[in-house]
Amino acid sequence: MVTAIEAAGDRRRRDRETHDANVEASWQQRALNAEDAVKAAYAEIDTQRERIGLLLGQLRDLQAEYTEGTAQRLAEENTELKQRLRRLTEDNRVLDQKLQAARSNNRFLDKRLADLEAELLDTQVPKPLAGISKRPAR
Repeated sequence: MVTAIEAAGDRRRRDRETHDANVEASWQQRALNAEDAVKAAYAEIDTQRERIGLLLGQLRDLQAEYTEGTAQRLAEENTELKQRLRRLTEDNRVLDQKLQAARSNNRFLDKRLADLEAELLDTQVPKPLAGISKRPAR
């Protein structure tokens, strides 16, 4: 009976050691996985930091190009261009009115010329004799 008790105790001890070894292996695997995840996270953080640095540099470059004075200058140029557009629009309207007036004068002069040509032809063509009828003979 003592051997059976010792054998049972040995079996329990081996079972416990096997269980403990399995638990230990499981924790070791989890720790290795966690270490890999931490390495990957640090690599991603480094990549993101580099990207943020590049973007901040680009932002600083853009801000350097457009200072407060540049914004003021652009606003003034915009105002000047708007005024120039108004002047050109008004000039265009005036020129359009002049063109319409010139066309009207041209039509009037064409009509007057046609009237004078007709009058000139009337004076150059001999008038029919007073006693002669315009009807053709039968």
